[in-house]
Amino acid sequence: MNMLEISHISKKFAEKEVLRDVNFAVPEHAVYGFVGQNGAGKTTTMKLILGLLPAGSGEIFVNGEKVSFGENPANCSIGYLPDVPEFYPYMTAAEYLNFCGAITGMEGQDCRKRTEELLELVGLGVEKHRIKGFSRGMKQRLGIAQALLNRPKLLICDEPTSALDPLGRKEILDILVSVREQTTVLFSTHILSDVERICEQFAFLHEGRILRQGSMEELRKSCGEAGFEIELEQRQEAEKLMEYFPGGILQDRTSVYYEPGSGQKMEGVLAWVVENGIRIRKAEQRGLTLETLFMEVIGR
Repeated sequence: MNMLEISHISKKFAEKEVLRDVNFAVPEHAVYGFVGQNGAGKTTTMKLILGLLPAGSGEIFVNGEKVSFGENPANCSIGYLPDVPEFYPYMTAAEYLNFCGAITGMEGQDCRKRTEELLELVGLGVEKHRIKGFSRGMKQRLGIAQALLNRPKLLICDEPTSALDPLGRKEILDILVSVREQTTVLFSTHILSDVERICEQFAFLHEGRILRQGSMEELRKSCGEAGFEIELEQRQEAEKLMEYFPGGILQDRTSVYYEPGSGQKMEGVLAWVVENGIRIRKAEQRGLTLETLFMEVIGR
């Protein structure tokens, strides 16, 4: 079953066409990567899903219910984490979640129990000080807890890792993977390595259009062969290799990487290295990364 279905959605602001016949579906209990550069139309798409903007054309369904602009019943199935969540700084994390539960009609005992569960899940169970002292990563984790409070069927995350350090990003990604059994995650980002790490399926949005979508394996097959890396012992040898086999990228002084489509074959490069008595530290074929695929799809 698909938790989210977007069918032929278009959207204009004045004369600017922001979304153009967008179509994709998110399966239930998946972590789905919604990939695009800043300004591609990702946030506009999420606002349409939430019923905060009217679509120019097309339909959106969440958990089988049609999304409507304004009073949107489908929002009962949605939890939303904006890119910069805001909180009342004078509250503690527990006070804030209990407050949110109260204004959404949760019963007191259920709200308190759910608050404890979620704070433990996001690693804030022992935090007792006010939110004003939270780091950016802690606020993102609290935002996830808030979005999950009412047990949504669909969790929408808008650039949740964009301003975090590597440790903070890892923590957020680990949480998103862990909640997959509870909900479906639509993960919007321009950080391709994050998507590659946690998502089973992807949609590439570029200038308002979906250019490619599917599983990582499907995308690899559609975009050609993998690249390869040759690591030698000396820089001079790496430079000589690049001179004889053009198209390589020098990495870490003695390592040469040939991207897919470089025109070089790993077998031919290795045969030349052996014939010339050059010692190899490492030779490996490297599968296509999501970044390589995305750059190829958008023609960069």
